[in-house]
Amino acid sequence: RACPAGGPGAMAQARVLLTQEPAPQAVPSSELPMKVCEVALNTGPDSSSGLATAGFRTAKYLLPEWHQSNAALYHKAFTACEQAERGRAEAKELAEHAAATAQRAQQDSTATLGQRLQDIHFWKTELQKEIEDLDAETGLLAAQKLRLERALNATEVPYAIATDNLQCRERRQPPDLVSDEVERELLKEAELIRNVQELLKRTLMQAGNQIRLNRDQKEVCETDWSDKVETYNIDDKCGRYSNQSTNIQFHPSSVKFEESASTPETWAKFSHDNIYRAEREKLASINLRALIDNILHDVSEDLRMQCAAVNEAFAKHCEELDDTKHKLEHHLKKILKEIGDQEANIAALKRAIKDKETPVKVAQTRLYDRSFRPNVELCRDEAQFRLISEAEELTESIESLKKKLLESEQSLTNLEDTRMNLEKEIAVKTNSIFIDRQKCMAHRTRYPVVLKLAGY
Repeated sequence: RACPAGGPGAMAQARVLLTQEPAPQAVPSSELPMKVCEVALNTGPDSSSGLATAGFRTAKYLLPEWHQSNAALYHKAFTACEQAERGRAEAKELAEHAAATAQRAQQDSTATLGQRLQDIHFWKTELQKEIEDLDAETGLLAAQKLRLERALNATEVPYAIATDNLQCRERRQPPDLVSDEVERELLKEAELIRNVQELLKRTLMQAGNQIRLNRDQKEVCETDWSDKVETYNIDDKCGRYSNQSTNIQFHPSSVKFEESASTPETWAKFSHDNIYRAEREKLASINLRALIDNILHDVSEDLRMQCAAVNEAFAKHCEELDDTKHKLEHHLKKILKEIGDQEANIAALKRAIKDKETPVKVAQTRLYDRSFRPNVELCRDEAQFRLISEAEELTESIESLKKKLLESEQSLTNLEDTRMNLEKEIAVKTNSIFIDRQKCMAHRTRYPVVLKLAGY
């Protein structure tokens, strides 16, 4: 037997891990003579004390266990494949059934949508016809109402002539404030026109109410028609959807009935009632148009009787008003010129103030930078005094310019006030001339004819 420690050969044998029993020797073993050798100490990097083979001396599994584990994995893989194949077959069958069911349901839904489109189209056509008829009747009534308005507006001219003359004569100075034949005729004319205007206004209000009822009902029908057009477009779009459409998506919350949804019966009744009410308003409108014709014919014959006795005595007063107005306009021109000059002066002062900003910045920047001179260099020298003096002079100049700017602006404000007063006074005089000349004199020569008073 080899010595435990005897050189490199012994160290190599110590590193070998034996997992089986040694093979039997061909030569029978026999005892060898004892050899005395010295045992080397377990020292040095190649010494062996059992640590090199400490982790390899115990196996965790035996060979039968290893084969059994592999067999279990084979069986599990086979079972999983068999189950997956059976699941695929069932899934394929279920998918085919679901596809057929979905196709049939989609075809039925498309057919139902087509029938619904026909119903919507029928009521939409009926509503459109009623809307057109009611719109045409409303147009005819609006034409009659326009005649009433024209007749009423035509009475405004003689009524304005009479009332304006009376008001102007009441505003005359006491020497001219006399009661004469002109005033008596004007009072009779004004009373007649007021009675006619009241009758026309009542008829006009009735026509306006009927037009509003027509339009309200037309709006109801239009809303119903618009809803049906929108619904028709929606259902038409829905009927065109297919599985190949690119603008479809999930809407889980839409699969329910709305609480406020109508029934087919109430849906049809709603449109029927709208059409019935529209027919009723159309008949009322036809009757009102006939009444308006009679009224306009009667009143047009009564308003041409008070047009011959009140065309005098305004020329002198108009001349005086013209003279005063010309003088006021002359002063206004002078004020406007002065306003323009003052505005230019204000602009020049603002530019002067603006021009001083840069020198102030220069002076103040110089003073600011010189404040950083170190130690004894921070001297109150002549340059420092001059810079301070310059800054103060610039500030004083700016203040003077600002004060003058305020004075100029106040002067401009005063000029503007004077201009406004002159313009108001000129407007007053212009209005007085308009009342005396345009209303009291010129308008009386333009008294409306009978056809115009009838609304034509």
